[in-house]
Amino acid sequence: MSGSLRQITINDSRMNITFKNQEESAKISDTAIEISEANSEQMESISHIFQELNGLVGLDKVKDLIYEIYAFLQIEKLRKEMGLKVSSQSYHMLFKGNPGTGKTTVARIVAKLFQKMGVLSKGHLVEVERADLVGEYIGHTAQKTRELVKKAMGGILFIDEAYSLARGGEKDFGKEAVDSLVKVMEDRNDDFIIILAGYPNEMDTFLETNTGLPSRFPIKLDFQDYSIDELTLIADKMARERDYIMVPETNRKLREIILDEKINEINFSNARFVRNVIEKSIRQQAVRLMSKHAKPSKHDLMSILPRDFITDIEYNLKPENAIS
Repeated sequence: MSGSLRQITINDSRMNITFKNQEESAKISDTAIEISEANSEQMESISHIFQELNGLVGLDKVKDLIYEIYAFLQIEKLRKEMGLKVSSQSYHMLFKGNPGTGKTTVARIVAKLFQKMGVLSKGHLVEVERADLVGEYIGHTAQKTRELVKKAMGGILFIDEAYSLARGGEKDFGKEAVDSLVKVMEDRNDDFIIILAGYPNEMDTFLETNTGLPSRFPIKLDFQDYSIDELTLIADKMARERDYIMVPETNRKLREIILDEKINEINFSNARFVRNVIEKSIRQQAVRLMSKHAKPSKHDLMSILPRDFITDIEYNLKPENAIS
């Protein structure tokens, strides 16, 4: 797919896909796919799902692959209508990326899209981690895994930090969980999808613990770290969703804080870090406004100023927050 997918819109029975050239940042072509005999209610729901996807900052390659899957499912329907052979595919996925890069959010969108496309009957997402799968005695892990799979049937079982299942070595019950999942994937390959998520390097190591794992996850999505510009956009969006505004000087201060964190923090948490910074600035804004004698105006209540962004070091140096 040439270029980077930027916008998908669905109206009635027509889907429009607009691409932009990366270098010139200009629209170079419009592509349209006719969807025959589309159900208007279904198309409206799918349109809302793609609007939600398009609303995410960045993640261009992830968006491209999700559209690729959608296009395949749509064309398979048309082939079936024409009496042509259709192929069944496995949709188990691997999400590799650092914290705060949108893995869980995208998993929820995929679940909803697959439900609307008929791949999943319910389209719900069951989020689990090691503690939910691994038991305390022999046989307990397999039992817990089966119960979670049953709960996730018709939807997606999303296992975050999946690599932790292999951290205990050969005698650890985490290995039993992996073996149980592999068996489930062999026995129940319809109306059920597993997504394994985690840090890139750790996930690569995890896949080496069971030779049957890599081939059972044909769809692999890499979630890249956000750039400074993207994180600033995410922060601005978070603020606007809460009815706050950030003036240009505030954005400049925020960029400095993000850059400093990216440079100095080994495990930078991307959008999670930005969310924490925004929430802290809102609390600091409240303290600033409460210190005023006059009643704040609507503009005051909405405005986040540069001095509302206080780093952890600055926060701890304040007399009222100093550790005695």
